[in-house]
Amino acid sequence: VQLQASGGGLVQAGGFLRLSCAASGRPFSSYAMGWFRQAPGKEREFVGNINWSGGSTYYADFVEGRFTISRDNAKNMVFLQMNTLKPEDTAVYYCAADSIPLSGHWVVAGPDYWGQGTLVTVSS
Repeated sequence: VQLQASGGGLVQAGGFLRLSCAASGRPFSSYAMGWFRQAPGKEREFVGNINWSGGSTYYADFVEGRFTISRDNAKNMVFLQMNTLKPEDTAVYYCAADSIPLSGHWVVAGPDYWGQGTLVTVSS
């Protein structure tokens, strides 16, 4: 599976962004999808994920209801809607895919495939 993330950019605190991830290669609907992020000087961390049907999602505690993951299996796309952004959300955001049925939060070593990342910068 090849993953291509897009939609990053510069936004003011309190603003919003919608990240997209386009998948190609294998049947998209067979994969759980998710997002990680990596801030400068920090380790990559889990943001959230979604199961194959879109019926189940998990989020990191820091999301606090501000982010929503969704997917469109017909278009092989997964999305991360980020609202009420904070400067501490500044990071490179990566989409990821895993062939194992979703059962909870992911660790970095979990997903099988990774996208290239898209930079989100939140100014104060």
